[in-house]
Amino acid sequence: MSLAGAVLVNGSLMPLGLRAEEEEAERGSEDEDKGFLGEIQSLFDPNEKTKSGKVLPKSYLKSAREVIETLRESLKEDSKDISKFRKTADAAKESIRKYLTGWKGQESIVKEESYVALEKAIRSLANFYSKAGPFATLPEDVKSDILDDLNTAEAFL
Repeated sequence: MSLAGAVLVNGSLMPLGLRAEEEEAERGSEDEDKGFLGEIQSLFDPNEKTKSGKVLPKSYLKSAREVIETLRESLKEDSKDISKFRKTADAAKESIRKYLTGWKGQESIVKEESYVALEKAIRSLANFYSKAGPFATLPEDVKSDILDDLNTAEAFL
């Protein structure tokens, strides 16, 4: 072993290759620790990174996803089976109510694409039922527009 190929470590000579491997192993275990700690910290973090890379409140994301899921189910339900339709419609109505109670006009999310798209879908639904009455059947074009808005909102969550 030449002197150029060794380093003095803790008072003894160590070949450079071994020292590099040791440093790499130490960095690897630190990365694993950060990964594990990162996972634990993310459980307690009130925010979450979206598909589009934005960081939004987890509670907003959960509420918005629930509205999308329940409203989509309700729109796809056959309106001829009244009991099933009412059940899914009631679930959608409840999730929309919770969403609006918690998030309507909140400065932290009001400009987010998902919020704008969800608001548009909810307004379309409300406008239709306020004009046609609570027992009217939603026309396909209105359903399609609302589903498009839900897809847009989901893409940004």
